[in-house]
Amino acid sequence: MSFDLKTTIQPNIELSTPEKKLNRLIDEIERQKLLLAAWQRAQHDIRAYSQKALMPAYRDLYKTLYEQMQSLWNSLSSFGLSKSDTAQVENKIQALARLLKDSKMLAQTQLDEVAKMHAYYAQVEEYAQSKKNKKKAVAVEDNAFQPNEDLIEDWNSDQYQQAREQAKLKRQQEKQAKASMLVNQSLKTVYLKIASIIHPDREPNESKKEEKTELLQRANEAYEQEDLFFLLKLQLEVEQSKNGSNKGLSAEQVKFYQQALEAQSKALKQQIQELINSLVWSNKAKIAVQKSKGQLNITDLYKQIDADVSAVKQQLKSEKQRLMYMGKESGLEMLLEHGVL
Repeated sequence: MSFDLKTTIQPNIELSTPEKKLNRLIDEIERQKLLLAAWQRAQHDIRAYSQKALMPAYRDLYKTLYEQMQSLWNSLSSFGLSKSDTAQVENKIQALARLLKDSKMLAQTQLDEVAKMHAYYAQVEEYAQSKKNKKKAVAVEDNAFQPNEDLIEDWNSDQYQQAREQAKLKRQQEKQAKASMLVNQSLKTVYLKIASIIHPDREPNESKKEEKTELLQRANEAYEQEDLFFLLKLQLEVEQSKNGSNKGLSAEQVKFYQQALEAQSKALKQQIQELINSLVWSNKAKIAVQKSKGQLNITDLYKQIDADVSAVKQQLKSEKQRLMYMGKESGLEMLLEHGVL
């Protein structure tokens, strides 16, 4: 929907500073709406490009990591490893099992093997933690009458910080709920006020009557679609132009428009961010999106996908080389010695 109500009713009206701010907010929302539409149009192509470029690279990488896990597991019984080296190897196996257990890149038989490995090491870890807790319980009992003031102070500090965060979150939620309620309650009110002002039956000038008929038709469509932004923009320009007066909006009207428009802007920003987040794969890409603060464009995301593919392929090359060393006792010892397992 687009229109130029200022030209229709009163082309030369000097706006007050608050009204100029509202117009800038309207311009920002319109920019956000265009940006959201562009991302929505592009998301199918971006997903297709990501899958075509990234999926084969990730599949090869996870296959290699799975082969590493198997090779290391076999090394525990095949190679004469020291106690410290065995611990390092088992830590690596556990880390690989944890990484691979939720992978969608492996076959079901491979996932079953990973699940068994993960469950085994989870039990080992649980047993070790149980022994540690028993020792800790004995130590606590021995020191039952020696309270640690630092721990008490830290606990209080953490509790205080948590309470502050919860209070802040509650205030934000209440503010958002209030703005949302304001928007929902205002749809009919705004529409009726606009209709009463621009109704063509009240316009004696035939050329302007035709223009107002078109405006009213668009307002009707916006009301049916619950497009409060369009109605707010229309009402704002109606109020600014009404009766050829440059009196402007009251403070109460300015506050109403600002709250409603800010709620609309925040909702659009969140939609854009969620859509972009759904299109990124790697942690590196997610960090780039966060740093962009909503300013990431479609071309940048394609570049980021290409960078991700390059990084995955480089990692795959390194992991294959590591796997080659893992298959030989001397190679595994070399990896352990240099801390690059």
